Amino acid sequence: MNFTLEDPNNVSLWFPVNPSEVNIRRDKSFETISIIRGGELDVPQGVKVKEIAFSSFFPAVYDASYCKYQLLPDPQTAMNQLNTWMEGSDPLRLIITGTDVNVLVMLSAHNSSFKGGEPGDVYFDLIFRTWKDYRIRTLDESSGNSAGQTRPDIKLISATYQVQSGDSLWSIAKMKLGSGSRWRELYDGNRTVIGDDPDLIVPGQELVMPG
Repeated sequence: MNFTLEDPNNVSLWFPVNPSEVNIRRDKSFETISIIRGGELDVPQGVKVKEIAFSSFFPAVYDASYCKYQLLPDPQTAMNQLNTWMEGSDPLRLIITGTDVNVLVMLSAHNSSFKGGEPGDVYFDLIFRTWKDYRIRTLDESSGNSAGQTRPDIKLISATYQVQSGDSLWSIAKMKLGSGSRWRELYDGNRTVIGDDPDLIVPGQELVMPG
């Protein structure tokens, strides 16, 4: 299982130590209406934005018993990157391989702390809120453009994808093709690049997306 964050500029962060647990909070919103002689009535308004939270730490020194990889990021640099993302307005893609978590999120809060006897290590708590794309349309766009045609919002699938640290064929298929189950289709079209083992993909490999 890998925990990764990636921004629209392909800057990614692979968390070196897996959190012990992930908390996902889902709430339903209600509007409370007061009815004369009838008390209060809750009217459901829909599902609120989900919150995803987890805690871990950035170690200063590699330890094979809990680190996912050897080339560790500098703990303070990693925390500064998280802070930059939190202050920004672009959504991030949070991927937890081996689960269904492959969503666009905004980093809404993070806390960091240091512990005595562990110099250089930075502990953190992160809270994400799932992000939904929105677009404000003009009156002309709502009724059609100048040629009398509507303008559908179509998101084209990129022709190629460059493998990033922490990627798997399942996570790439989930992110780019909409379903992790299409990993076999992705592998079959890139077998000459990947080789005989679909679990061994290398950062920097250029994969061709299925049509």
